[in-house]
This record gives sequence, structure tokens and C-alpha cells, in this order.
Amino acid sequence: MERKPLAETNPYLRDPEKFRKALITSVASSTAIETGVPISSIVRMLEEGEATKPFTTTQGSAR
Repeated sequence: MERKPLAETNPYLRDPEKFRKALITSVASSTAIETGVPISSIVRMLEEGEATKPFTTTQGSAR
């Protein structure tokens, strides 16, 4: 019997919107446990971060 990859069998991984929501929930709950910050606050920060530009570093010295 051929085994299919998890990405093909899990409906949350096949649907990008469901995957993103599940990922944010997972990260937020883990972070809340470690930091004591409310989950809703972390979810809001992660969702707002989607609209911001990715962090980039400069090459060489910043002076």
C-alpha cells in the first residue's frame, strides 16, 4: 500500500486559508503558555504581521 504525504491527506494542509489559521492558533497557544500573554493578543499580532513587510537586514556595518 502506497503511503500518501500528509499534505495530501490532511484537509487543513490542502486549504491554504485553513492551514494559515491553524498555524497561527498553534503558534499563539504555545507562545501564550511560555510567555503568559493572552492568546487573543498574540493572534492579533500575528495577523497584523501578515500585512507588514518582511524583516530584512542590511549588508555590512550599520554605522
